[in-house]
Amino acid sequence: MKLMRAKQFLFTFILIGALGFTSCKSQSNAASASKELTSPKLKWSEKMALTLMMRHPKAFQIDDRTTAKWDYVHGLVASSIEELYKKTKDEKYYEYVKGYADALIDEKGNIATYEMDKYNIDMVVAANILFDIYDRTKENKYLVAMQTIRKQLDNQPRTASGGFWHKQIYPNQMWLDGLYMGQPFYAQYTTKFENGKQLDDVAKQFELLEKNDKDPKTGLLYHAWDESRKMPWADKVTGKSPNFWSRALGWYAMALVDVLDNFPKEHPKQKELVGYLNELAVALEKVQDKKTGLWYQVTDMAGREGNYLEASGSSMFAYALAKGVNKGYLPAKFKKVANFAFDGLTTKLIRVDADGGITLTQCCQVAGLGGNPYRDGSYEYYVNEKKKDNDPKATGPFILAAIELNR
Repeated sequence: MKLMRAKQFLFTFILIGALGFTSCKSQSNAASASKELTSPKLKWSEKMALTLMMRHPKAFQIDDRTTAKWDYVHGLVASSIEELYKKTKDEKYYEYVKGYADALIDEKGNIATYEMDKYNIDMVVAANILFDIYDRTKENKYLVAMQTIRKQLDNQPRTASGGFWHKQIYPNQMWLDGLYMGQPFYAQYTTKFENGKQLDDVAKQFELLEKNDKDPKTGLLYHAWDESRKMPWADKVTGKSPNFWSRALGWYAMALVDVLDNFPKEHPKQKELVGYLNELAVALEKVQDKKTGLWYQVTDMAGREGNYLEASGSSMFAYALAKGVNKGYLPAKFKKVANFAFDGLTTKLIRVDADGGITLTQCCQVAGLGGNPYRDGSYEYYVNEKKKDNDPKATGPFILAAIELNR
């Protein structure tokens, strides 16, 4: 009995010690981030990343979560910090990203909180971080997790013309958001593990929206397209939603530059995708605010009452345009457009806080279509959705833009 109690005591002591070490390590990381933030040489990419790491010591805590969840916002920010690791080779960034994967993926490769049968394309994007983690560790659990996500795409419901539904609960609908959520992973996976056999299918998703969701007058794409024309928000003739939303266009722009990473120049669809990117860049420059370099929440309605200069869409455009130039897809002049936008972000929308961290303001928290309560896609709907400082859908692209612009 004494021996048993001694073993129990020893186990409890070790467990408390381990928990204490983990807590101390997180606190130490946060303290280290706080100290680093005071460096005058720090670039904006690291300022934002270190701010997030200081305020959310574990990556699953991003977006003010208290429990780990497999989610697109965490995947977006983790991907941006993974890119920062590639640039700086600072291990703390890699460990932060890997910590998110390890909080959700068990030794068999099961992904906690992930439900394939919902066929939510938003849940694909977090798997983008796993390619590099798998390459480095060679641990099978990361490969199994990627295979699971890939299986979702095999079974994802599609419109009659072959476009992925945004979610099981949104039948026959393609949203611009979904192109970023699904296609960069799809393109990278099929290139890495399938000899690129599905790249035509990746390109098809863009082709469908270019054909059915684009406005010929402005060159901009609407938030979504309902092929069935059954949704109340959908135009009964075209199926298009009523308005342009900058973040939706931002998702689309980022999707284009990111999928192109995996399209060889000799692939017959590569030039087509580059063409879409160029057309979008021209359209975006026309509606960029000439005073600040930013873009409005409802993209084409500058000056209308209630509209505001929005951080997430502006950050996404800055990233996509800068990367497009850096990769040779876009003319050099668009680097100036991207830098003008980034100047606007840092001078108009960034706040430096008492803890040394930075806060990106004027971020739309969320917007969608349909659902309950019903979202009608009207101008009034978009401009009245809630805002959230340092929303991850803005901070992730801000980091990416800063990396591409070397700011």
